[in-house]
Amino acid sequence: MKIIDAKVIVTCPGRNFVTLKILTDEGVYGIGDATLNGREMSVVAYLQEHVVPCLIGRDPQQIEDIWQYLYRGCYWRRGPVTMTAIAAVDVALWDIKAKVANMPLYQLLGGRSREGVMVYGHANGADIEETLDEVARYKDLGYKAIRAQSGVPGLASTYGVSGDKMYYEPANGSLPEENVWSTEKYMRHTPKLFERVRDAVGDEVHLLHDAHHRLTPIQAARLGKDLEPFRLFWLEDTVPAELQERFRLIRQHTTTPLAVGEVFSSIYDCNTLLSEQLVDYIRATIVHTGGITHVRRIASLADLYEVKTGFHGATDLSPVTMGAALHFDTWVPNFGVQEYMRHTEATDEVFPHDYQFENGYLKIGDTPGHGVDINEELAAKYPYERAYLPVNRLEDGTLFNW
Repeated sequence: MKIIDAKVIVTCPGRNFVTLKILTDEGVYGIGDATLNGREMSVVAYLQEHVVPCLIGRDPQQIEDIWQYLYRGCYWRRGPVTMTAIAAVDVALWDIKAKVANMPLYQLLGGRSREGVMVYGHANGADIEETLDEVARYKDLGYKAIRAQSGVPGLASTYGVSGDKMYYEPANGSLPEENVWSTEKYMRHTPKLFERVRDAVGDEVHLLHDAHHRLTPIQAARLGKDLEPFRLFWLEDTVPAELQERFRLIRQHTTTPLAVGEVFSSIYDCNTLLSEQLVDYIRATIVHTGGITHVRRIASLADLYEVKTGFHGATDLSPVTMGAALHFDTWVPNFGVQEYMRHTEATDEVFPHDYQFENGYLKIGDTPGHGVDINEELAAKYPYERAYLPVNRLEDGTLFNW
């Protein structure tokens, strides 16, 4: 079997997605996600100009060798653009391999470790009362784990809070929107939110929260300690993680479980965090961390230190990544939870898939491959629209972490 073509498909059914389709001389094809939110066209160019020419004529079943070729063969290693492009190839090749074997992908990885994948949804509101209403709605939908975010008094906008409660999309302008932030106001408000939420839902629902990289280590330690009475499933992305050692201080001061990793691009971004047990959940994504081949190594390293997976699953990851992640989640022994932001109906039509939500879990089908396809004719009806993620400033105008 040989690769005879690979095409990059860009579509925007409400938001931008980049998809790689690898075709073989035996008629079998594979699909991979190559979406990098706010920088989509950089990955398109990387694939079209640098990666696709190197794939033609290769045996698609040599997944490890092709991964090493694209990683070690590129002098400028790692980074989100390179690793997203590699991930697209890798997932498409695993899709092909599973189709050739006439098996669902999880079987090739080692078979089921669980019957369903517990997912968490995003409940958010402009204030605590609206957030409480959304938490109740997600609970009624059957979710066993819910992320709660609330607007902060005195701030015009807050990360994670949107008008559309089911399909939150922060990339919302042809130029970056500028938000204003106050850590002090957020720190005062957030414990009040979770006191109310825990009182409302009782002890059975898992509660999560995302600080979105906006705290210093001592602020994160303080927030984690303030939230301990409410027994969070995790507190996510408390500080920017370029310096992994920052988590040592946080860990010394709170027992609130910590999660991090959605912006990571390789195992080297989390080696210290895992080996020193500074976090409880690793959130590295298949699409931004080199695909199934590389994320499997991260999960294996995490397992040595009793750290569980908690993959990122926002709407900027296409159903292709969700399908691949669910097969991985179904197999991986140290699974924790899977983020699940629902895609719009238009997106689901462009990317038909066989996974479905049932009583707090996503369950995959037994379609050979990862179970997700792309309707190219429909995708062509949604042309690319440039969109940026916001930027953040403090109240005095200083540029800050979004």
